[in-house]
Amino acid sequence: MITPDLAPRESAAPVTRRSGAARGAAALIGWVALSAVLPGAAHLRAGRLRAGLLLLGGHLTVVVSVVCVAVGADAGLAGRALGWLGQISMVFLACSLAWFWLVIRSYVVLRPGRLPRSWQILTGLVAGVLAVVVAVPFAVAARYVRVSEQTLDAMFAAPAATGQAGVAPQRDDPWAGRDRVNVLLLGGDWGDNRIGMRTDSINVASVDVRTGNTVLLGLPRNLEHVRFPPGSPMAVRFPFGFQLPEYRPGWREDLLFSVWQYADDHPELFGGRRHMGAEVLKETIGHILGLRIDWYALVNIWGFAKMVDALGGLVMTVDRDIVYGLYDEGVVRAGTRRLNGTEALWYARSRTYSDDFDRMHRQRCVLGALLSQADPATVLSRFTEIAAATRRIVRTDVPRPMLEHLVPLAWKAKHAAITSLQFVPPLVNTAYPDWDRIRQLTAKAIRASVHTPAGPSATPYGSPPAPSSAPAPHRHRRSPSPSPAPTLTPPGTPSPIGDGCAPPPPATAR
Repeated sequence: MITPDLAPRESAAPVTRRSGAARGAAALIGWVALSAVLPGAAHLRAGRLRAGLLLLGGHLTVVVSVVCVAVGADAGLAGRALGWLGQISMVFLACSLAWFWLVIRSYVVLRPGRLPRSWQILTGLVAGVLAVVVAVPFAVAARYVRVSEQTLDAMFAAPAATGQAGVAPQRDDPWAGRDRVNVLLLGGDWGDNRIGMRTDSINVASVDVRTGNTVLLGLPRNLEHVRFPPGSPMAVRFPFGFQLPEYRPGWREDLLFSVWQYADDHPELFGGRRHMGAEVLKETIGHILGLRIDWYALVNIWGFAKMVDALGGLVMTVDRDIVYGLYDEGVVRAGTRRLNGTEALWYARSRTYSDDFDRMHRQRCVLGALLSQADPATVLSRFTEIAAATRRIVRTDVPRPMLEHLVPLAWKAKHAAITSLQFVPPLVNTAYPDWDRIRQLTAKAIRASVHTPAGPSATPYGSPPAPSSAPAPHRHRRSPSPSPAPTLTPPGTPSPIGDGCAPPPPATAR
């Protein structure tokens, strides 16, 4: 009768030991996980009060400091942070290593050796995975910051001579006493498979440094008889305007879009100095508008497709079929859908059965869609691809130190009034431009912008509305017909920058 009583007791002991080991392993992992969120928790549990309180107090101090900085942060701090990217990257890397060590150390101080060997192996693996999981976000952040620094260095490492006309950054007044900053925004088409570079999209953003109110001034690429600043080498060569003796129908090389390349091709005009295209075009555009151009930013239109693909495409409302190519090589179909990079590029660039002015409007709509749909989640998920594409397609002479001041200005401009004035027919006759009127309208638009109440005036982007009549067929690549684009406001009246673009589709269409 004794044997039956003993058997259950002998079998229950291992079960009890296994159950206790499981609870001990679960508790150990729980404390390690808690230490990943509240450093020092495992040390306090293990009775190491001094180390635990030091870790916990240091962590809470850092968290409170970061929260206070974040609450009080503004665009100015973001701008200054661009100069600290190297240090920020090192901080994130140090945090990654510190958190990895913290998790492992928390596991060790809880003395896992008291567990059975099988549970030691299991808890050790779980702690190792947890250490990697908490360290990876910091390592990824360090990598993103480093990629950002490399991208900015590649984009803004302009030769010293190119920034001479711009504003020199100063500690007290970065704008050197000026009340406006004028940036030339260009779309070009350089590439390994193309000869030279032509600036197909030409706009000037004139920004009030006090309010952020911005006037976007657009010039057609096909302006003829372009005048140059008096006394300049180009004015000496072309005293009666930019006009070449040779002329091939359909392939004009003496229009506004050719100024950059002509200057690059003729270094003898500038005492042998090469690559003067950017400076010459800045001076030329400034002379046309009666402004001083501080810097330029040039986007490779052929690389634009890579940027759109890096973002995962753009959702656009195409109002009508857009045929592209000299021989109707393709078509962007009408409708609301997601365009890939190639489709978005040709939607913005096509002049087939269209003209330059309709194309200018579509380019503004595509640019707005790009800005509005590049949400933080998309940018973060495709950060490396976007950064790589940006390095390949952007040129600028903005000095790297000026980013500290331009970022807050851009943030201010985003929340201010933005108007657009496009010098297209019937406002301007591209064959015989009235230069005085262009300057007068520019000055008038800027004066009106200064007195515009604060607050955004831009409307959503999408695609242009269908014109009232079909545009005349146009088959020439370099000599577009001067037919007028549909006007949405009286000629010469600045309009909101997104005016005429269809609103973005609902979220379900994205």
